[in-house]
Amino acid sequence: MKSLLKFTCIATLVTLCAAASAAPPTDPVIGSWKLNVAASKFSPGPALKSQSRVYSMSADGITLAAKSVDAEGKETSTSVTYMTNGKEFPVKGNPNWDTITAKQINAHTAEFSFKKGGKDVGTGDRVVSKNGKTLTSNQRGTNAKGEKYDDKMIFDRE
Repeated sequence: MKSLLKFTCIATLVTLCAAASAAPPTDPVIGSWKLNVAASKFSPGPALKSQSRVYSMSADGITLAAKSVDAEGKETSTSVTYMTNGKEFPVKGNPNWDTITAKQINAHTAEFSFKKGGKDVGTGDRVVSKNGKTLTSNQRGTNAKGEKYDDKMIFDRE
């Protein structure tokens, strides 16, 4: 009886360890972020009034839900679920691009390319600080109005 109990305990432990090692690593970007407008740079501008981002993880990948308010007070909601596998994923609600491609560079950095109507319109990256408190998002390209931009957005974890 003791050997059966010992075997059951060991089998359960092995199963739990295998399940834990099979789980995908958690991306440090997962969570809620608020744009620090004062620390950010928008070229040519004008700066956004605000932006909040929520990143979550599921079996389908990373989901980003972003809400922005531009300089004129117009609100925009953008959503996308993507994987960092180099494949294109559809973006909803963003006037500047309709697909995104992502590649994980290291544990804290991912790079992106953006397309609109099948045409390359921009690139970007996001870097989560080592302490996990700051997210830096760099984006450059051509917006829906045909204007070139080069933005550095700094976010604080909420």
